Amino acid sequence: MKDIAIQVANLMAASARTAPKAGGKDFLEIAVVSQEDDLRKIAQAMKDYAPKSTNEAYWLRDAANIESCHALVLVGLGKSLAAGYDCGACGYATCKEFEAGRVMTDKNMGYDGPHCMMRMMDIGAALVSAAKTASILNLDNRVQQRVGAAARALGYIEAGVAMGIPVGFYGKSIFYDRAVPKH
Repeated sequence: MKDIAIQVANLMAASARTAPKAGGKDFLEIAVVSQEDDLRKIAQAMKDYAPKSTNEAYWLRDAANIESCHALVLVGLGKSLAAGYDCGACGYATCKEFEAGRVMTDKNMGYDGPHCMMRMMDIGAALVSAAKTASILNLDNRVQQRVGAAARALGYIEAGVAMGIPVGFYGKSIFYDRAVPKH
């Protein structure tokens, strides 16, 4: 089943690539991680970070998913350029003001930013397209934020913002009805 899950993960990556994007411009970075050692490293990074978070139990819960998944699809923003819509969602009146005035910051086990809201929606559309492909092929999956941050911190994806979709075939999905570890 793992080999099939990896094949579907690659199809999910293709779906993410072809998802609609603001202005038809593609700034996404997409990767598939399927080696067990790599998945263990990502899960361990999540466990190591957990005590530093106000949401420790959720980091541990999601790390358990990564330890047990067959593959991981990562989707991130490779470049951060404003989309040119002057929508104001970034807090600036125009895209030119945003690009000239923003001060990029980077959070350990998080993201860099700020980013254009339209580019964030590009990530969302790509994640939904990938998850839909998994669903059509009955591959258990769940979009997760913490795994994207950990994969980014470890260099599995260079994107400033990244989310992940762990996947696998199970008799009952491990990604839902998950217990949060108690301390």
